[in-house]
Amino acid sequence: MELLANERIDYIGKKELKIIQASDVFPFSLDAVLLAKFVYVPIQKGKIIDLCSGTGVIPLILSERTKAKIIAVEIQERLCHMAERSVRLNQLEHQVEIICQDINRLDPSFLNGTYDVVTCNPPYFKVSNEKDLKKNEQMAIARHEIYCTLEDVVRTASRLLKQGGKCAFVHRPKRFIELIETMKKYQLEPKRIQFVYPKRGMEANIVLVESIKGGKSDAKILPPLIVYDDNNEYTDEIKEIIYG
Repeated sequence: MELLANERIDYIGKKELKIIQASDVFPFSLDAVLLAKFVYVPIQKGKIIDLCSGTGVIPLILSERTKAKIIAVEIQERLCHMAERSVRLNQLEHQVEIICQDINRLDPSFLNGTYDVVTCNPPYFKVSNEKDLKKNEQMAIARHEIYCTLEDVVRTASRLLKQGGKCAFVHRPKRFIELIETMKKYQLEPKRIQFVYPKRGMEANIVLVESIKGGKSDAKILPPLIVYDDNNEYTDEIKEIIYG
């Protein structure tokens, strides 16, 4: 497998999946892994689409949970190239397809309300100053709402989903209310919510939300998920999620 400058091959979970990453590109994080394991997916068939896919970690993990067709959408050409090679590296060309497009300019053929599941680990931060954007363009795009806002990804998810389809987002708790309000604006009714805490006694730093298009208002708050124990090691629950 061809590797370019600064690139390396990392393993996901139990080392059954490989992913190409680079030192100057925003790496996949626990957030993406948690989302890929949190979301409902059809086991045998269906259509799944992952927005703001980066180097493709969520589609790769989802491929272990479902036989459904998975499309990954990413705007940065370099990340798309890395994701495409990771798909080939794992021999998943038959299941996972990488699309290099702006989610706000998706081909109309996608926006036909036929997808069963939409996932998204979007940029978390609004653009506040130019200094953040000048340090590293690829990382800035991954972290800041330069090419898409929270409303953009929620609106697009709603247009992609069929009635009764599910979408799942991972985000920062500081924007939890904004996320819920935006989902409801686009007929995506939150159903399952889980807050993730670095350690016991600390504030949550991740929130996972799954919604249904056109569903009734009856959200469930799941038990809290704790990442590290008192010895700064992964808790058993996190180990189970990551390694199975």
